[in-house]
Amino acid sequence: MNALDIATQDRLKELAEEARAPGGTCGPVVVYGGEKVFAAGADIKEMQAMDHTAMVLRARALQDSFTAVARIPKPVVAAVTGYALGGGCELALCADYRIAGENAKLGQPEILLGLIPGAGGTQRLARLVGPSKAKDLIFTGRMVKADEAREIGLVDRVVPAEEVYTQAHAWASKLAQGPALALRAAKEAIDAGLETDIDTGLTIERNWFAGLFATEDRERGMRSFVEEGPGKAKFL
Repeated sequence: MNALDIATQDRLKELAEEARAPGGTCGPVVVYGGEKVFAAGADIKEMQAMDHTAMVLRARALQDSFTAVARIPKPVVAAVTGYALGGGCELALCADYRIAGENAKLGQPEILLGLIPGAGGTQRLARLVGPSKAKDLIFTGRMVKADEAREIGLVDRVVPAEEVYTQAHAWASKLAQGPALALRAAKEAIDAGLETDIDTGLTIERNWFAGLFATEDRERGMRSFVEEGPGKAKFL
């Protein structure tokens, strides 16, 4: 069920850091748990054995592993099949785009354990679907099926379960042909801008926009537009 135990959390962080390494060959990222389940949540038996002191020492590392995925400076798509609960839902929230199978069930059931989400759920879910919908899911701990998840904005597209990975890979592959620095700039401008006021957000956008004029991709894209028309530039 892809339980997100400590070892898996640490591995997620390692992989995210590999994906963001300067000069690496990694392009857009697909986060996929397999044909049957995305991730059913934390390893409850492992957590049950931890006392307050142990979790105080671990909680930051838990959040950091998910934040590392969210901060990959490239497009990230979550391909969700089956259960995406608790930490599994929080991992999906770290993606830029979510494609869910018709069999998907998502939720933040931590309240049923006497807890709240601890890997970003209270923050990322509220920013994605709005505070009222986030509170409904977190207060009740209920699961939502794929269609409702799409309706409230928790996922972006619902497809037959057997097509989830193929469509997520197609989404990522299309972006892999695009201008890598501009994609990074777009992601960072949006994400950073959402965390601040509009004037600061506009400053972030302005600096990235102007900075891209120093890139080869900008030269190639504009030259192609002038000489061949829109949408024909090749950036690789």
